[in-house]
Amino acid sequence: MKAKTKETVIAWWMVFPAILVISIIAFFPLFKTFYDSFYEFGLRPDIERKFVGFQNYVELFKDERFVFALKNTIFFTVVSVALETAFGLLIALIVNQPFKLRGMVRAAMLIPWAIPTAISSQMWKWMFNDQGGIISKWLENLGIIEQGVPILGMPKTAMWAIIAVDVWKTTPFMALLILAGLQLIPEELYEAARIDGANLWKRFTSITLPMLRPTIAVALIFRTLDALRVFDVVFIMTRGSVNTETLAVYNRVLLMDRAFTGAWFGYGSALSVVIFLLISIFAIIYIKSLKLQLD
Repeated sequence: MKAKTKETVIAWWMVFPAILVISIIAFFPLFKTFYDSFYEFGLRPDIERKFVGFQNYVELFKDERFVFALKNTIFFTVVSVALETAFGLLIALIVNQPFKLRGMVRAAMLIPWAIPTAISSQMWKWMFNDQGGIISKWLENLGIIEQGVPILGMPKTAMWAIIAVDVWKTTPFMALLILAGLQLIPEELYEAARIDGANLWKRFTSITLPMLRPTIAVALIFRTLDALRVFDVVFIMTRGSVNTETLAVYNRVLLMDRAFTGAWFGYGSALSVVIFLLISIFAIIYIKSLKLQLD
């Protein structure tokens, strides 16, 4: 019993440095953000710091710009993650099959994901340009849009263009995670199903999909948490204009454009807390569903 107690004490001492570092770089800033959200203050010396309670949160949900950014964020997350999961599953199923140069294809499919988001977003912004962008020209030739229509300058098309870029870049990540799950499924299960006369669709719905559910749930957690914080692709392509502003972009506007001129730090902290709570809700839902899958 004493030996086990001694091992437990040693284990805690070994873990303590990591816990301390995580507390300093993660938990303290999080606590400070929660704390600041109940105050009104700014960087200017003439602005007095004062406690306002939940006033920042009340003002936040009265802010039409915030509500619209919240709707945009949820819309972007739901649509992009759904498309990335569907395409990622399809690609993973294809590259999991034996064929020539399979290794090269697997490596090539990761190229969009490997390109830094700032570079890929700027690249796609040029391709969507209405004055000679290749995507705009293709759409014009197909008769989908009229000549000179600015895809990134119209509310009806700008968000869909951003979603398309995000799907192009992040689908390989989903495919990679799902492919790892596919390779864990025993081949004996498929052999037994073939002997029983199960066709391709039956094998997919009875073996592949059920056994992939935990993997897909983990992939959804990672991707959804990232999508809810989307900033770079939106900011680079539209700067949040034409009804594409997300919560992260709006938060940047508050901190960079307003925080130095008025008492906006508490309001911005409240916005950060809302983003954190939104991410936490999605994470809890996914984790609960993952536990149900494993049980």
